[in-house]
Amino acid sequence: MDQYDTMMMDGEALGPSVKISAADSTHVNFELSNVDLSFANSLRRVIQAEVPTIAIDLVEIETNTSVLADEFIAHRLGLIPLDSREIDQMNYSRDCDCDQSCGRCSVTLTLHARCTSDDVMKVYARDLIVGHDRPSNFIGNPVITDPDGQGSLICKLRKDQELKLTCVAKKGIAKEHAKWAPTAAVGFEYDPHNKLRHLDLWYENDPEAEWPKSEYAAWEDPPAEGEPFDFDAVPARFYFQVEGAGNIEPDGIIQEGIKELQRKLATLIHGLGESDGMNGEYEGPRSPDMDGGAGPWQDPGYTTPYGNGGGNASSWGGGATSYGTPYGNSGSGGLY
Repeated sequence: MDQYDTMMMDGEALGPSVKISAADSTHVNFELSNVDLSFANSLRRVIQAEVPTIAIDLVEIETNTSVLADEFIAHRLGLIPLDSREIDQMNYSRDCDCDQSCGRCSVTLTLHARCTSDDVMKVYARDLIVGHDRPSNFIGNPVITDPDGQGSLICKLRKDQELKLTCVAKKGIAKEHAKWAPTAAVGFEYDPHNKLRHLDLWYENDPEAEWPKSEYAAWEDPPAEGEPFDFDAVPARFYFQVEGAGNIEPDGIIQEGIKELQRKLATLIHGLGESDGMNGEYEGPRSPDMDGGAGPWQDPGYTTPYGNGGGNASSWGGGATSYGTPYGNSGSGGLY
């Protein structure tokens, strides 16, 4: 892939554009331009928190004689990245018709390890056995990227210690729990020279020396000496550095984020289009005074058990209660 591959997202020269500066199996760095700051930030938030993945959600431990508590092992299992490609083929558990879990909304993984030697036995993600009842042959597989092909370390066992458990992996998003996060980190930057002055750079002597420029400062022209400040200037170039967690390829994370934004906008448009008119043609329940009429509390002739509503008076306006406690006259300070 060339260093400056450019993809026009809408086919127009003046439309949003993406310039990819670096990409591999775990990272992608790109520049998003000709868009609004709100859109760029929305994309950043979506790819961090709302791109669905699969992660271990339920753990049933049958035997655990290791030094780690059950909750500790369950937490470590939940953080193991699982292959989430083609996650759209999988249902959310809340949307599935099954009672608790099935092959359409979950993936079952089992683990049974027992140390029989005097040496320490290390249990890795590769020791997890994935069930066959799942949407595809690779979804739910532990992500193993280390040279030794072992994956994440789960625990260590000494002689005669044993670990036997069953896991259920489900579909979710990072907004619910961080274990479903598709990214390990997302860098987001604009205006590397701070020409818009969105940041107030604190310094002791020299801001240029104490605040080193990022690599993207070379991509934009620095402000000219004595250049007047443009109060109407807005950012138009945004630099992203996306690092995947291994469950989805970086370019797939970006594409799924854009799809999620499209779904959100489609839901909003559909909701707005359900009413006959866009300017108050609402047919739902209203308060009694919404149509210009008077509610029962506005009717001068209406009387409550506490007095006449039209006269703004009640039985508590003066005198005493049934317990003989004086409350003072209406409109006065009263006794407390």
